[in-house]
Formats: sequence, structure tokens, C-alpha cells
Amino acid sequence: MKKISHDFYREDYLVRIYSVSMSVSGERSGNWTLLTGHGRVLVEIARNPGARVRDISAVVGLTERTVQAVVADLAAAGYLTRTRTGRRTLYTVNSDNQFRHPAQEGLRIGPFLAALAVSGDGSAPESAAPPAVQPAPVHQDGAEPHPRDPRQRA
Repeated sequence: MKKISHDFYREDYLVRIYSVSMSVSGERSGNWTLLTGHGRVLVEIARNPGARVRDISAVVGLTERTVQAVVADLAAAGYLTRTRTGRRTLYTVNSDNQFRHPAQEGLRIGPFLAALAVSGDGSAPESAAPPAVQPAPVHQDGAEPHPRDPRQRA
């Protein structure tokens, strides 16, 4: 055993850290959210394109500095554009962009944001245009295909 301080030995310290982390998050509910910080910021911008970084930060539960970095990431990836109007920044979400993960290949973010950008009273934000919804093609047996079915790609 290697001594790392006058009170702790390395193996004992690691066992304590592991024990504490396992007992704190031992429940299945844990302390996680369905959306990442990037997702939460993008949804909030879709809800309120004129929001300040400070406002977004308060809603999504991230620091202002983190929100600034996330906005820069989203802009660099083409998910949104920033337009300065005097001292304010107006954001425009590119709803035609597709998800980045291969599991959502070919799916646009527009319908996702439209569903999540609904305000507390159930109405869509003024700036969010409703997504164009096309009826799903129907197979000969009457069943609807899976959205990522390669046989349905044009």
C-alpha cells in the first residue's frame, strides 16, 4: 500500500470513494436527465430566441459560461445562428439540421424541438413554426414502417 497522506492509504482511499459513490447513487433513479446540456440549451433557444445567456442559464440549470460554450458549439455545428441587434443577440434555430448520433440518422431536429419547445400553457412559442408533417407510407399489410427503415429511404 502506498501512503498518500498521513491519514489515508491509497487503496483505503479508493475503496472509500467507491463505497460512497455507490451508496449515494445506488438507486436506479439516480441523478440524471434525459437531455444533455446541449439539448436543453437548444430547446430553450427554440422556445425563446431572444433570451439572454443569463436567462437560458437560469432555465436549463447550467452556468452562464457553460451556456456560452454550448451556444458556440451549436453555432459551429450549424444548429443555430446568432444575429446581433444592438446590444442583444437573437438566435435562429436551423430546424432542418439532423441529429448527430447514428441511431437517429436521417431524422431532423425540427419536429423534436417543436414538441419540446411548447410553453407551460401548452401553446407553441411564437417564433417556432409548426413542422411540416407528412403522412407515413403504409405497407401492403397496413402496418406503418419504422422511421429509419432503409427500405423507405428515397
